[in-house]
Amino acid sequence: MTKVAVVGVMESVGREILSFLEADGIKAKDVFALEPKCPLGNQVSYGEDDELDVLNLDDFDFSKTDVAIFAGNAETSKRFVKKAAQHAKVIDCTDTFFAEPDVPMIIAGLNDEQIASAKHNIVSLPSAMVTQMLLPIEKVIKNNKIKRIVVSAYISASVYGKDGMDELFNQTRKIFMNETLVDDQQVFHKQIAFNVIPQVGEFIGEETQCEWSMNAETKKILGGDIKVHANCAIVPAFIGAAQFVNVECEQDVDVDAVRGDMKSAKGIVVFDKNVEGGYVSLTDVQGEDEIYVSRLRQDASVENGFSFWSVADNLRVGVAKNAFEVMKQILAEKN
Repeated sequence: MTKVAVVGVMESVGREILSFLEADGIKAKDVFALEPKCPLGNQVSYGEDDELDVLNLDDFDFSKTDVAIFAGNAETSKRFVKKAAQHAKVIDCTDTFFAEPDVPMIIAGLNDEQIASAKHNIVSLPSAMVTQMLLPIEKVIKNNKIKRIVVSAYISASVYGKDGMDELFNQTRKIFMNETLVDDQQVFHKQIAFNVIPQVGEFIGEETQCEWSMNAETKKILGGDIKVHANCAIVPAFIGAAQFVNVECEQDVDVDAVRGDMKSAKGIVVFDKNVEGGYVSLTDVQGEDEIYVSRLRQDASVENGFSFWSVADNLRVGVAKNAFEVMKQILAEKN
């Protein structure tokens, strides 16, 4: 029986990964829930009826596992991934191994064939924003050469984990209660409640971490000659991410053909009606497992271009579902 370890189960993404494992029928006895420096007695829910003991990562024996999914922070991955990879196949949800050529970056359904090039038992996953941007155009990528992508991403507070969502909640409550927000800006550099902040992550030159990642990760997945320009902002929502994506191809591209490709793509739902409310928004997709596409149209400002709006639950679709699907691919190859 397959044994799976999930590192970072106290974080939102880790818990979503557990929900995918449980829904797939993997028994609680075959799942190890791990956290670094975890004291005895902690538990995490596994479906409606079971709970898992959260084990201490520091002294865990990975020889008991087939696959280890690291859904915590980069520091944890730096310390423990290579140790785990001595015994198990590892899926790393951080950017720790981005620069290592022998660690492929995988989006399930887009470049699964690259899993075989993982020479050290480690594959990495891109950020949720890159997965959400590229999966809807998976067939376009395979049938056309893409020159340039311009994306504007509107990301919920969940990108900063529980601390970010708590700060949004506390600020919103204080505003309604007419209380001061002094000393209540620990995660964000500006007020997040009823505001939009054009910074996601620290600055790397003129780009923020999120913008840099969308550029660099896309090039690693599709090839270095593609041009990507990303604009990322935090919006006052708890879960989800929205994107306006403009795609420019080298050859003529028909938007109706693109629509057909998207409708036939696994995990993509096209809801695109040019009427009031004929599109999908953030509040429609929380808890959903698909990427929803609306506002698909020709981009007349460039040759061979089109644009679309997409929304998704960034915790489930962007990371957890991708990790789960990559795990299934790894196990299928192993068997």
